[in-house]
Amino acid sequence: MTTTTDTLPQPKIAVVGYGSQGRAHAMNLRDSGFDVVVGLRAGGPTEGKAKADGFIVKTPAEAVKDADLVAVLTPDMVQKQLYDEVLAANMKQGAVLLFAHGLNVHFGMIAPREDLDVVLVAPKGPGALVRREYEIGRGVPCIYAIYQDKSGKAKDYALAYAGGLGGARANLIETTFKEETETDLFGEQAVLCGGASSLVQAGFETLVEAGYQPEIAYYEVLHELKLIVDLFYEGGITRMLEFISETAQYGDYVSGPRVIDASTKARMKDVLTDIQNGTFTKNWVAEYEAGLPNYKKFKQADLEHPIEVVGKQLRAKMVWLADNAPKPTSQQAAAA
Repeated sequence: MTTTTDTLPQPKIAVVGYGSQGRAHAMNLRDSGFDVVVGLRAGGPTEGKAKADGFIVKTPAEAVKDADLVAVLTPDMVQKQLYDEVLAANMKQGAVLLFAHGLNVHFGMIAPREDLDVVLVAPKGPGALVRREYEIGRGVPCIYAIYQDKSGKAKDYALAYAGGLGGARANLIETTFKEETETDLFGEQAVLCGGASSLVQAGFETLVEAGYQPEIAYYEVLHELKLIVDLFYEGGITRMLEFISETAQYGDYVSGPRVIDASTKARMKDVLTDIQNGTFTKNWVAEYEAGLPNYKKFKQADLEHPIEVVGKQLRAKMVWLADNAPKPTSQQAAAA
């Protein structure tokens, strides 16, 4: 079933990259009636998967030559080299260059050719969800942005692509490369990944250092977090408050601001400033080019944290998490 309309373009699309998002984009676009080819390094780990899914797979240089639209869905840190060494020389005149995250363009690591339309389309969900929702006739909301509109039709191309993903079935919101990039980085660092994991680790350490069992601490500060996040996801803070006890509500009101206070918000603003002025990206590029020494050290420290040791033991007894546990159908998963 196509999600585009007769008024929107139907470009030939080259999807470069076949990870979680790349696979979902390619499959949804093909099912929406687009002509899709996948661009991958010959002999790479995802080449066989893309071929098994029925796609014509070419090298990135060959894949983009005839494409009206090139979707760059590779990791951030390889995109500059990919563009400079492959895409810039091989994309046809007047094509559309599409990204799912604006980091490289917004911070000037990629300077797109002047003849290209440059757009962004980012589904607000992981690839597996993007695909699953499409398959059952729904869609994941998408945000889109226009960076360069040489043809005068860049927005039409972005909307056609977002529609092909299934985003038009849900919600489409226009943004800018600046807004998408900076808010995405901030959310990851201050709340979703950095903030949440550090909060959980600090809560675990506080309880264990006070003499409580690590197993009990794990359940209280990590395991049960999913229950609360699910309520946030379903209906915001309002729904969470509806489903927790009055005791928990009162603790929320009087103790939450003691942990996340004005000084925490001030440090969040410092994080945002580093993102906005390019400090974070500059440091990340330098770290990547140096071979990721600090990245590897930080990651290993997280993997060896005591909460991970006890968590591994406890999760081994959670039969519903086991690989051999019955898997929900796509309909059940969507409704869960």
